[in-house]
Amino acid sequence: MARTVSIGVQDFEKLRRNNNFYVDKTYLIKQWWESDDDVTLVTRPRRFGKTLNMSMLEQFFSVKYAGRGDLFKGLYIWQEEKYQKLQGIWPVIFLSFAGIKENTFIEARRHICRMIEEQYNKFDYLLKENLLNEKEKAFYQEVSAHMPDGTAAVSLRFLSDFLGRYYNQKVIILLDEYDTPMQEAFVNGYWKEMVDFIRGLFNSAFKTNPYLERAFMTGITKVSKESIFSDLNNLEVVTTTSGKYTTCFGFTEGEVFAALEEYHLSDRKQQVKDWYDGFSFGERKDIYNPWSIINFLNKKKVGAYWANTSSNSLVGKLIREGSLDIKQTFEHLMQGEAIQVEIDEQIVYDQLSEKKNAIWSFLLASGYLKVKRFETYVTAYGEWKEVYELELTNFEVRVMFRRMVRGWFDVASSDYNCFIRALLLDDVKAMNRYMNRVALTMFSYFDTGGGRFGDEPERFYHGFVLGLMVELADRYVITSNRESGFGRYDVMLEPRIPSKLMSGTVSQTREEGAEANNSPENAAVIIEFKVQEPEEKELSDTVKKALRQIEERNYKAVLLEKGIPEDRIRMYGFAFCGKKVLIGNRSAYSGEGVCL
Repeated sequence: MARTVSIGVQDFEKLRRNNNFYVDKTYLIKQWWESDDDVTLVTRPRRFGKTLNMSMLEQFFSVKYAGRGDLFKGLYIWQEEKYQKLQGIWPVIFLSFAGIKENTFIEARRHICRMIEEQYNKFDYLLKENLLNEKEKAFYQEVSAHMPDGTAAVSLRFLSDFLGRYYNQKVIILLDEYDTPMQEAFVNGYWKEMVDFIRGLFNSAFKTNPYLERAFMTGITKVSKESIFSDLNNLEVVTTTSGKYTTCFGFTEGEVFAALEEYHLSDRKQQVKDWYDGFSFGERKDIYNPWSIINFLNKKKVGAYWANTSSNSLVGKLIREGSLDIKQTFEHLMQGEAIQVEIDEQIVYDQLSEKKNAIWSFLLASGYLKVKRFETYVTAYGEWKEVYELELTNFEVRVMFRRMVRGWFDVASSDYNCFIRALLLDDVKAMNRYMNRVALTMFSYFDTGGGRFGDEPERFYHGFVLGLMVELADRYVITSNRESGFGRYDVMLEPRIPSKLMSGTVSQTREEGAEANNSPENAAVIIEFKVQEPEEKELSDTVKKALRQIEERNYKAVLLEKGIPEDRIRMYGFAFCGKKVLIGNRSAYSGEGVCL
C-alpha cells in the first residue's frame, strides 16, 4: 500500500511516525560528519527539502532525541553501527530564519532576538543547576527580544558555553534559511543595519566560539563574505555548482520515477520530466524539486506548484526595473534560448541592480536558471574567466515567468488587451487610443525608482515588448534588437503560420490561401521606438523618422528571406514624449499621419 503523501510537513519525526511519503536523505548525515568541516553552508533553491533535512540532523544528533533510533531504523544511516552510537549525544541549538520577513529593521531585529530568547527558555534548566555564577545568571536573564546589540552578538556563544559545561560536550548549531533576513533587508531598504547586526552575531557564534563542535547552515544564496562572513575563514560553502551534497537536497530522476511507480503513475513519467526536470547541482543534471513532485503525487496532475510557493517579488523587481540589457537578455531566455555570462556566486544584494551579471547569479542560485555548459579559460591578458551557458530551468519556471510578466500589465490589462487586438487588426487609431492609456499607467508602474526612465526610456519599451511576447508568443515568433538588413530593429513579430499558407500554395485551395493572405492578423510586424528629439517639433516627425529608419536600414530583409511577401509586412513607428505616444504606419510616412 502506498504511503500517504503529506503536503508541507517539515518535521522529520512526524513524517516517520505517520509513515508518510519520504525519500531517504539520511546519507547527508554521513557525508557531513565525515567531511570534518567546522562550519558548512549549503545553498539550494527554496522548497528543496532544506528544512526537513535540518530537522533530520537535529533529531539524529540532539540529546533531546537520545534513544530515538526508531526514527532512523530502515534508513541508510542506520546500516552502520558507528552511526547508531552517534545518535542523540550532542547538545544542539537549532534556529530557523525562514520567518524573518519584517518590513523594518527594528521588527526584524526584534524577531531574531526573540528566537534566541526562545532557545534560552528551552534550556532554562541550566539556571537550576549549580552551573552558572551570578553574573552568568544575570546575563541569561538579560537575553530577550529587546536585548542590546552587544548581548545579542554573544548570545549564541554564551549559550554554547553553558550547554557545553552541562553536557560535557561541545555544541552543534543548526541555522536554517540564514539569508532570508538579508533578502528582506534588501527589498525593504534596511540592508546596512541588518548586515551590521548579523555580522556580529555570526562572528561570535561561528568564528570565535570555542564551544562549537560544528555548525550547519542552509540558505538560497551565498551572501558575499565581505557582507556578513568577514574573518570567517573556517566556512565551507557548497553552492549549486559545487560537487558536494549533490543528491542530498532535491529528488533524483531515479527517486522520482520510483515514486511514480509506487503511486501507479508510471505512464506519466514523460509529462513529469517535461515539467519538472532540469535542476542541476554540481555534475548531477537530473534533479527535480521535491515540492512539485510531492504535489503531483498528491493531486495527480501537473501544475506550477514550486513557482507559486512565494511571491517572487525580488525576482520581478530586478527584471522589471533592470537595465535594457537585462530585459533583452531575459527576452532571449523566455524564447527558449541560452545565454552566456560570467557568474559570481557571491551575492552582493546591495549591488544586484548595479553589478553586471549579478541578477543572473541570483537567478541561478534561486533555481530559475540552470547550467547548460560551463567553460574556464585564460584570456590573452592572463585573466581567469569562468563562463556559464544558462537557460530557464524547465517548463514550470517558464510558466511562472509568463504569468509574472502578464501580471505586470494587470494594472492596465483592459487597455493592454484592447491594444493587442487593435495591433492584430491594423487599427492604428485604436492602437493610439489604447497605447496612450497603457503608457500612462505603465510608466508610473515601471518607474518605481524615481524618474529612472527619463534617462533610459527604453526600459519601459522593453517591458512592453515582454508583455507582447507573453500575450502573442503562441501566434508569433517575437524578437527584439536583432540584426536585419543594415541595422538592428527594435521589435519584430513573425507569424507562426507558415509563409506558404499566406500565399495559398500548398494543400489549401487558392481561396483558403487568399483568405489567409488577406487576414490582417496573419501579417508580420516591425516596430521601431523613438524618443522625440528637440529638433522634432511634432511627434509625427518622430514617427516618420522611425519609419524611415525601418525602410532605409531594410529591417524587413530577414522576413523577405523567409518567404513572407512584402505586402504582408506591416511597419509601425512608435514616438514617445514623456507619457505621450503617437503611433503611425506607412500612411504616416507618406504624409498622412495618424494623430490623436
